[in-house]
Amino acid sequence: MPGPGPHLMYAMGSGLALTTSTNGRFSPHHTLFYTVNSFFGPDIGSFSEWLGSLLGGPADTVGSAVADLIHHPLYYILILGFPLCVLYSWISAFLIQRHLLDSVSRVPLTRMQCFYLISAGSFTHFFLDHLFEYRFSAHCGLQLWVA
Repeated sequence: MPGPGPHLMYAMGSGLALTTSTNGRFSPHHTLFYTVNSFFGPDIGSFSEWLGSLLGGPADTVGSAVADLIHHPLYYILILGFPLCVLYSWISAFLIQRHLLDSVSRVPLTRMQCFYLISAGSFTHFFLDHLFEYRFSAHCGLQLWVA
């Protein structure tokens, strides 16, 4: 799996391409939430596993179970999609209301838009994970050395 750099660069680059190709309808506002989900989203499970290993005991088992559930392209969307879309739409409204985020339309993202951005970010994250996976690369005849 690639580190955080490729996830961040790919998501921001594709967000910039979408902004350019849609004449600003896919705005930096959309790119922010798309990038957060591509960069950190499904790895929340890995973070919970690490946190559980620090606490030890039953927290280690729970953290590992959460990591296995959340670090999946569809389970991430099904488990965390609704709570995150509510949170992101609230954050979007807060940032626009406080003039901390510039938006052309001055309208916050709806919950459905946030859900779509969460889904797109998850699929982008796993696209890159599987692209750099050694077994996939070896199967396709590519000779990539992945640490």
